[in-house]
Amino acid sequence: MALRLRFLLDTNILIPLQDSMVVLQPSLTNFVRLCNAHGHQLLYHPASVTDIQRDSNEERRERTLARLGQYTQLQAGPACPWNTPQTSVNDACDNEILYALESNAAHALVTEDQGLHRKARERGLSSRVYFIQTANDWLCRLHEPGDVELPNIDNVELHTLTHQLAESFFDSIRAGYDGFDDWFRRKAMEGRRAWVYRDGADQTIAAICIYAIQTDEAVTDDGKVLAGHALKLCTFKVGETVRGRKVGELFLRAAFKYATNHQCESIFLHANNSQQTQLTALIEDFGFRYAGRYQRDAVYVKAHPIDPPALQMEPFKYVQLYYPHYISGDEVQKFLVPIQPQFHDILFPDYQDPGHALPDSHPQRHVGNAIKLAYLCHTPSKQPRPGDIVLFYRSRDMRALTTLGVVESYEWSGSADEIARIVSRRTVYSDQQIEEMAQTETKVMLFRLISHFESPLHYTTLKRLRIARGPIQSITKISDDSFSRILRATER
Repeated sequence: MALRLRFLLDTNILIPLQDSMVVLQPSLTNFVRLCNAHGHQLLYHPASVTDIQRDSNEERRERTLARLGQYTQLQAGPACPWNTPQTSVNDACDNEILYALESNAAHALVTEDQGLHRKARERGLSSRVYFIQTANDWLCRLHEPGDVELPNIDNVELHTLTHQLAESFFDSIRAGYDGFDDWFRRKAMEGRRAWVYRDGADQTIAAICIYAIQTDEAVTDDGKVLAGHALKLCTFKVGETVRGRKVGELFLRAAFKYATNHQCESIFLHANNSQQTQLTALIEDFGFRYAGRYQRDAVYVKAHPIDPPALQMEPFKYVQLYYPHYISGDEVQKFLVPIQPQFHDILFPDYQDPGHALPDSHPQRHVGNAIKLAYLCHTPSKQPRPGDIVLFYRSRDMRALTTLGVVESYEWSGSADEIARIVSRRTVYSDQQIEEMAQTETKVMLFRLISHFESPLHYTTLKRLRIARGPIQSITKISDDSFSRILRATER
């Protein structure tokens, strides 16, 4: 049976769709095209009708209401228990829509409303609420994976970008920072560097993260000091045209690695909470915490200790706060996870082994890898838990352990729709692959990549060390002692 998803559209998506006077952004146009082409259902909530009826532009209001019939109105459910007589009209509408999502009226909500995204995070629903660019990217990866241009970031000196300062990409930065062009040129002269993602045939700048190391820096108006070396992400912007491609996550991965290599004990940045909801949600998921204000901006700081802190806490929470450190004590289970070469290439495209590097012609060759990933399989095991350690074993060609990750969640389902929703933000699984796997109960592991082993551990060594006693064909639990032997062997 073909994969069919239900998307609940917020009012701010419905109005431009139904207003013939509005030029639609390409991502919205393509999202609707893919929904229509592949049978996904577009819904609107009755509360959105009430919202539209409050539109003060009478002509636009009537146009929108007249055209709503081409979409399906969600059947009204029970009253939202979150609303009270004191709840504002706007908040009540948002709550009704989010409550319908919590009640599983749809697989996902699509909205550009920053406040609604924030409320979704507070209600634990953020994984099912999408900006239009992210929703479009999800469907592109499901239905047109061959057309998805996966990101690769470059590390460059700022002087190589000064000739591109006139590009529209920098307009929003310039609007929020008086004298930005002069600052940019001064920092270029000092040799400041940035991570950059370029897009399209003309290679225009689509995302940038300018960075610098600072020492004993006072980072807030009230004088909070970050002792020692701290990595400052001075300018962090992912353009609207490439949101959903995990570029921000790639910037963070580069920042974590750079901070580790340069012994920075903290990483920090400034954010405009009202305008950068996506950025705030991203960095909080990787351990950044609000530390105060600096002039007009909020300051977010991530502790990045050189040595793993000896703390008692939930293993996955520890990874969130102190990545790339992780807990590996007795309370954490360890598993060998077999993965076929073609899926290894998709999950870990930046993995390089001298004997198994991807050819230049491979469609995944020029790719930077993200941190948050998904793995699908048909193993009988239901043992892994959040915080457990997984060691990926590339079967068939290499027959070796290559990669270490930490489990974020582990679920199982026979529903293609549900599997697609779970892995939507994580990796490239086509709808055909998901539908084929969902013919039998499928295990869905969301995990965070910690590192690739510098020296892969081959099957012959695993047998010699008494870690494997036969073919590794399904997720296999190993002892703490076996895990210690693996770490010692990969460090040689």
